[in-house]
Amino acid sequence: MLLSAEHITRTIGARTLFADINLTLYPGDKVGLVGRNGVGKTTFMKIIGEPTKGKVPAGGMCVRHWGEVGYLPQDPRIEQNADLTKTVTDHVLSSMNLDAERDQLAELLAAMEADPTERAITRYTAAQERYADKGGYTAEDKARNFAVGIGLREERLKAPLTELSGGELRLAEIARILFGSPDALLLDEPTNHIDTDARLWLLDFMRNYRGGLIVISHDLELLDESITRVVHLDEGRTFEYKGTYSQYKLSREADETRRAKEDVTREAEIRRMKTLADKMRGQSAKRARAAKALDQRVDRLKQEAPSSIARRKEASYKFPDPPHSHRTVLMIEDLAKSYDDNDVFEGLNFTLDRQQRMCLIGFNGAGKSTLLRLIAKLTTPTAGSVDYGVGVSVGYYDQEHGELDADETVIENARKGLSGFSDPETRSLLAKFQLTGDTVYQNVMTLSGGEKTKLALAKLVAGKHNVLLLDEPTNNLDPASRDYVAEALDSWPGTVIVVSHDTEFIDALNPDFSLVLPEADFSHWQESDLEMVALA
Repeated sequence: MLLSAEHITRTIGARTLFADINLTLYPGDKVGLVGRNGVGKTTFMKIIGEPTKGKVPAGGMCVRHWGEVGYLPQDPRIEQNADLTKTVTDHVLSSMNLDAERDQLAELLAAMEADPTERAITRYTAAQERYADKGGYTAEDKARNFAVGIGLREERLKAPLTELSGGELRLAEIARILFGSPDALLLDEPTNHIDTDARLWLLDFMRNYRGGLIVISHDLELLDESITRVVHLDEGRTFEYKGTYSQYKLSREADETRRAKEDVTREAEIRRMKTLADKMRGQSAKRARAAKALDQRVDRLKQEAPSSIARRKEASYKFPDPPHSHRTVLMIEDLAKSYDDNDVFEGLNFTLDRQQRMCLIGFNGAGKSTLLRLIAKLTTPTAGSVDYGVGVSVGYYDQEHGELDADETVIENARKGLSGFSDPETRSLLAKFQLTGDTVYQNVMTLSGGEKTKLALAKLVAGKHNVLLLDEPTNNLDPASRDYVAEALDSWPGTVIVVSHDTEFIDALNPDFSLVLPEADFSHWQESDLEMVALA
């Protein structure tokens, strides 16, 4: 056994996410943890990613690890105390402490050469053997292969972490966690920030991984190709199925059909017995006792009703019609941005009119998010200008959810910027994005990534903008929610500039233009651009 989780329970305020859940993981297990946004998948993964070292805390929860467990959170970030002067390659090596051991080996070699005593030779020889046993002499090549495989460009591997973009830092952290070769891996949305080639590399890695694996992903093809067991988390309970994701879907549909038939039969039997018991009441003592026995049988039948997966609540995402503006909404002239000695892009020129859509394309670090922030006037250009047309109101969706206050509740966040909205209107808006019940009183820091995305989109919708800047808006959304957002945007008669690796989402959006960065290549959209979206 690699991991054991017993009696796992989590309550946030008045809302119980899940209760008394048990899970075990053995070598070779490939588990897909699935469920709607907000049911607690990420919270559950965080809990089981931290062992309780055999201690049983309040409530009887206990998590035990046997061997090394690598945990990739939904939004991987480099630790605050990490040495940011390290190169990407050394950061990847650090997961096995091989960078430090290499440097120590060099120091011991220098000491031995300066004073070749028996003690110095013994210390160097022992350190060299340890380093070789851990694969140190081939580790740098392996680390580079991991970093390039997950999507970092070769020329960036010698760069210090301080020079990397946010997207590149995430990739470096993913490579570090995978390179550590742990006995078990817990991966939360591992494909969120990677391109198609990196996704294929990761899929191959997961197929060949011999340890225990638990993965949360809305990438259904990835789940189908890499797992052998599904744990469905819903309404605070888990339902387990053997097989691939497609096999799970078929089994679940069959279960739901069978349970629906059983429910009909059970309800008919309950009605029959209740009717019979009512007829017997008020007659002889013998019949009264029979009626009581029938009442007890009815109660047992109600209690025996099997738990079933709750049916999904339909969403009704709708973007209100944008306010009127001048025909030309955005004018970019000779725009350039650089940080110290790093030129992100330069010589950028384009104009967008009402209702036009543009997709930004480029590798991680090419400046896509930077350009959106420049257009939103959240940062200043090194050169050039960004001008809005008359009557233009720009709304910006930040993939980091920086516009949300983590210490405030959902409804408190929603109220900000919603001038003229009453509380019932605010709650009605949140409900359209499936944020209902006690969820609206939760602190934002307790939300899942998908719920944070929905809250940010709800605020964007209420802002009455006519230009939307969207930075990876479908990250963390389950497939159904992603489709709802795509349909809402497709019918919205405003201007959209979007960054996304999601080819289905971009295809549904029907862009008019593409802008390739850092080359500053602005052109009419072509079908071949969709292939570039997948590769970027």
